[in-house]
This record gives sequence, C-alpha cells and structure tokens, in this order.
Amino acid sequence: MYASLSKKTLILCGMAAFLFGAQGAVAGPALLTEPATGLVLYAEDADLPWRPASLTKLMTAYLTFEAIRDGRLSPEDMLTSTALSRSQPPSKFGLPLGAQIKVDLAIKALIVKSANDVAIMLAEKIGGSSEAFVDQMNRTAKRLGMTNTKFVNPNGLPQFNPDGTETPEQAVTTARDMALLSNMILKEFPQYAPIFSMTEVRVGKRLLTSHNGILKSYDGADGMKTGFVCAAGYNVVASATRNGRQLVAVVLGERSSGARTIRAAALFEHGFEIYPWKAVLAPTLATWPVETQEGAQPADMRGIVCSGRKPTLSAKQKPKRPASQPGHGASTAKPKAAHAPSEKKKPAPKAAHPAAASPAAARTNG
Repeated sequence: MYASLSKKTLILCGMAAFLFGAQGAVAGPALLTEPATGLVLYAEDADLPWRPASLTKLMTAYLTFEAIRDGRLSPEDMLTSTALSRSQPPSKFGLPLGAQIKVDLAIKALIVKSANDVAIMLAEKIGGSSEAFVDQMNRTAKRLGMTNTKFVNPNGLPQFNPDGTETPEQAVTTARDMALLSNMILKEFPQYAPIFSMTEVRVGKRLLTSHNGILKSYDGADGMKTGFVCAAGYNVVASATRNGRQLVAVVLGERSSGARTIRAAALFEHGFEIYPWKAVLAPTLATWPVETQEGAQPADMRGIVCSGRKPTLSAKQKPKRPASQPGHGASTAKPKAAHAPSEKKKPAPKAAHPAAASPAAARTNG
C-alpha cells in the first residue's frame, strides 16, 4: 500500500503513530475534509473554540482575492507602510515607514512569510482602515457559515492592554470554520494555489521562507497556512493531493511545529486510505450539525508550548466524548499511519520563539 510513498512520508507517518499514542488529551481539535465534495472524513472536537493565530491571514487573503476579482484592487497597486503596520511584531516584512510594496508581492509575503505588517497594509488598502477591514472579515465569516469565528485584527496577533495584559477581546475560531474558509479559497480562487505551495520567496537579496513544514516533508502536500502564538499552540491548515484527489487537514493546538506536521500527515494518510464508496457515506460541512460549545473558552496553551506548565482547562472545555461524531462513514478513530522504517528522525524544529508573557514576546511566527 505504501510502496509509492517516499521515505520522508513513511517516517512522518510512523512518528504519528507514536505521537498519537503519547499525547492523549493534549491533542487539540482536528478535521479532515475533501474540498471538492465538502465531505468530512475525520473530526475531533471540530467545534471546540480555539485561537486561530496566523490562520487569521487566510481570511485576509480571501478578502484580498475578492477585492482583486471585483476590480477594487489590482496586483499592481502599491501598499504603503504606515505607523500601524510598522508597529507589528514579527513575523514581518519590515518595510520602513512610507515605503511601498506591490499587492502581488504582498500576497506572497502574507502567505509564505506570514508577515503581520503586510496584513495590516492590505487591510488599510482594502478596508480604508484596519478596523473597517475587521468588520468585513466578520461579515464574510458569517456569510460563509463560520458561526463560531470572530476576528479582532487582520493578522491574528493577541490584543493587549497598555499594561501588557491581554484584553478580553481575542480572536476565536474552530477547526470546522477554518475548513469552511480553506475550502472556499480553493474553490473560488484556484489561481492562487501556487502561492500557498511556495516554500520561499526571494525579494532582492532577501529570502522569505515558509513555516509550513509539511510542504517539504509529505508527498503531495500543496498548501496552505500555519499559525502560532503561545496561547494557541501550533496550528496548521494543510492541503495535499494524491491521484487527483485533494484533501484539507485542520490541526489546532499542537505542542511544536514538528507535531502539527506529523499530525496533519497522519490525517492525510487516513483520508487517502478511505475508498470513494465509503467516503460518500460521510457527512458534509454543510449538512453536519454544529455541536454547541455553550460557555466554552479557548484553551490556553502557553503552559505547554512556552513555559512547561500545563494549561488549565475548565470543565466546559473538556470534551464530553473522545471525538466529535460527524456521522456515517466519517471515522472518529485515531488516523492510521504507516510504520516507520528503522531510521533515526531528525529532531523536530525548535519552537519559533521562547515563552511569551508580554506584547513584545507574544508574536506570531506562523
């Protein structure tokens, strides 16, 4: 069955078997869908609220693509670095105040580099202000059926008070909602797929590199976007295609960039193993009822990913059952994975930044 898979994919999937056995309740929400049909092939806590971090930029990208399609924006238009965009912490493009960048390059910096400053520049250009753009983001989320998502800025950074404490107003989403958005991007704007698959972008002498490890470690991986802040853990929306069939995996709240890559790879292996006749019995994102999470708040992953302390989960945050029940044909068992060959695996990539407890340190590196 795995004869056509590369050694790197086999190693990833073998590691996934160990990872799933060891992480237990620490694992965050996950969802696997087929964009062409909307079928849900795997779901675990898909409606549990979670911080999106830089997955927020998928909505910023979607609205940018819409603006270009509708003639309100051109890839040749120039964006100007402002005081607000300059004030954003890394990951960033780092333009001086007043410097300009073409929209075409800005889109690549947004998706590949996960540039926080570029997200603000696009928002100001399209919406007139960052605040007005956020209103557009939330209206669009509602239109797309993202019923449990709220955005507070265009880049996914945490919101802070002047004293350094987090404000009560923070972005929130779910694995289901991120799948809805990602599937819509792939369906409505397939022409941008090559950008989501880029691992690097050269700008003069600079090389902007992607944080999306699955692009280089899983055969068939072709997108999309990562996200990280300490409170969210390591998130990823990933796409992969095999034999003409594309799947999208959403993984939220992993403990490292390597762990999110491994879990996404295991989800893909699970999905590609499902025979078409069995997959058609699965529910779709449109027909699968949303599981109410009344009173639930996003888990705080800082204790796990940034300081070694375990996060505190309220009773309402703890799932009442091992996994969401998407319906007939959609698996709720742990994704199957190939056994790894007897080789040593390189250590997982280091965390993007050290523990953060202040605005300066709470950056999102994708």
